[in-house]
Amino acid sequence: MARLLRLVGLEHSSKVNFLRLFCTGAGGLIAISRSNTFAFPDVELLIVSGPTDPANPLSSFPSVPAHRAVLASRSPVFRAMLENDMEESISGIIEVSDASYDAVRAFVNYLYTAEACLDQHMASDLLVLAEKYQVTYLKTYCEKFLMSKLNLENVLPCYALALQHGAKCLRDESLSLIMGNMDKLSKGEEYMELVEKDPRVVVEIYEACLSKQVKTAASKTPQWAVPS
Repeated sequence: MARLLRLVGLEHSSKVNFLRLFCTGAGGLIAISRSNTFAFPDVELLIVSGPTDPANPLSSFPSVPAHRAVLASRSPVFRAMLENDMEESISGIIEVSDASYDAVRAFVNYLYTAEACLDQHMASDLLVLAEKYQVTYLKTYCEKFLMSKLNLENVLPCYALALQHGAKCLRDESLSLIMGNMDKLSKGEEYMELVEKDPRVVVEIYEACLSKQVKTAASKTPQWAVPS
């Protein structure tokens, strides 16, 4: 009986929070509890990870339900999709590519709660989504997390990620660690894989190293006094 009452109370709380969401409006501060994250959804984020079935193109992919008011209030990209006469606004379906179900679900959860449980992989995935949908606070949060976990084993993929997705602080921190350990890193498997998969990143690293050497040499050059 006590458990039943508790469940009824949670359902009631969920409905109250949902009503509070729409009373507050998309432009204001929205307080949402975890319990109503999946109550009364009116939009779905469809995780498209391959070719679609022509007969039923949406049937084979998982989706994460959400409220359009929450998405629009947290992301200017979602706002443009959902508050204009775009396909996503009409259909209530937002296609998300190049992301896993777990990452999209964690991303939506962050939009509701401003919380995320991170590890190296999830932080990288969420940083990509945060940049794509312009969720600045989440991108900064993931960037700082990755910076705190930098080591010689992950610094090369972290640098490549930062370079590709405009994470300047992570890029600079990674590059500093790379340049201090270039001899060791250039002999490892991660470096060889990077040369094959994304040689542009390797070129960027060597250009940065060369630039640093030039600046160091210039700073050590004596400044001779110019005779009057």
